[in-house]
Amino acid sequence: MGYIRFLYEDKICFGQLQGESIEVLDRSYLEKGCRKTGQILQAEKVRLLSPVEPTKIVCIGLNYAKHIEELGHTLHDDPVIFLKPVTSLVGPEDEIILPPMSQQVEYEAELVVVMGKTAKDITEDQAEDYIFGFTCGNDVTARDLQKKDGQWTRSKSFDTFCPIGPWVVTDLDHRDVKISSVLNGEVKQSAGTSNLINSVPKLVSYISQIMTLNPGDLIMTGTPEGVGPMKAGDVIDVEIEGIGRLRNLVR
Repeated sequence: MGYIRFLYEDKICFGQLQGESIEVLDRSYLEKGCRKTGQILQAEKVRLLSPVEPTKIVCIGLNYAKHIEELGHTLHDDPVIFLKPVTSLVGPEDEIILPPMSQQVEYEAELVVVMGKTAKDITEDQAEDYIFGFTCGNDVTARDLQKKDGQWTRSKSFDTFCPIGPWVVTDLDHRDVKISSVLNGEVKQSAGTSNLINSVPKLVSYISQIMTLNPGDLIMTGTPEGVGPMKAGDVIDVEIEGIGRLRNLVR
C-alpha cells in the first residue's frame, strides 16, 4: 500500500493505492483527521505527482563509503548536509531537463525519508516516531559544476533535479533494503541501506538539532557508488526494495 498525490480531472487529490485501485482521501494523508471519502478510482485514470509538497528538501552527502571513494572525498566526522530547493521537485514520469551550463549531469539513487510530525531537537531513539514513511528519490547532480564550484548549491538546484515518488510507504524496514539505479535497462547502482554510514534515526535527530523539520519535509539519505552521466533521451529508474520504481525521462 502506498500513499499518493495525484491529478484527476484537473484537481490535485490524495489517496491510498491498493493494487490497481485508489481509495481517495478527503485531504493530505499528512493532515490530522484525514479519512477516506468512499470514492474509488482506477490507477490508470490518474496522473501521479510528487507524493508530497515539502517545505524543504534536506540532503545527505557522502553517506556510503564506496561513494566517497569513487568521488575522491574523505569521510567526515559529522553528516554532510545540504539543501535542494523545492523548485527542483518533480514526480514520477516527469522529465529531467538538462541545463545548458552543464555537460555532465548524473543520477544518484537514494532512499528518502518523509517526515510525519514537527521535529526539533529530538533524540535518535525518538526519531522513528516522527517519520511518516519512505519513498524513492534521485538527487540529480551537475557533476562538472559541483567540481568547479567546490560547494554544491548550483550543481544540485536546477529545476527538475529532484524526482521523488512514486508513492510513500509507511511499513518499510529501512535498515536493510536494496537501492538500485537502472539507466536504459542497465543496472548502474546496487547497494543496501545497511551500508549507510549514518543511519536514518541518526540523520533525523542530527538535522532536527539544526533546523525544525515539518510534516512532509524530505530527507535524502545519500547515494551508493556507481553514479554516472545521463544524456537526452535516456530513461533513469530508481528502484528500492519494498517501495517500488521511480521512472523519469531525460531531456
